Amino acid sequence: MTVISSSLLVAWALLQGSTPVPIRTIDKGQESAIDSARQVTVAGPEEWEKLWHEHAPNRPVPQVDFSRDIVVGVFLGTRPTAGFGVEITAAREEGAGIVVQYRENRPPPGAIAAQILTAPYHLVVIPKHSEVRFESIR
Repeated sequence: MTVISSSLLVAWALLQGSTPVPIRTIDKGQESAIDSARQVTVAGPEEWEKLWHEHAPNRPVPQVDFSRDIVVGVFLGTRPTAGFGVEITAAREEGAGIVVQYRENRPPPGAIAAQILTAPYHLVVIPKHSEVRFESIR
């Protein structure tokens, strides 16, 4: 496994003409109550409360300062086995918007995986911005 330092990532982003944006995980796991695949951008507290209660109805809503931040997330929807996952890996300013990069993980072909329904997700907080685009990376 190759480990890339954050200074190299910043240098790469600057060479690409984009600026890295800080991300902070708010929740990540395998068991969302949201069973359909979707990417979300949440810009206000009412919308956040609604999404959170759909995602995790029995847990308290995490606090977010929507005067300066937004929540973005990726839900993979229901998957038939263990071994699936999703991770928001980076965000960067690009032009007038922010690009949120995420990676979907799948069990390798032929792998033995627990036969259990999962619903992987990752929710992060990023600085407020009006345009957000998601980009799947391999």
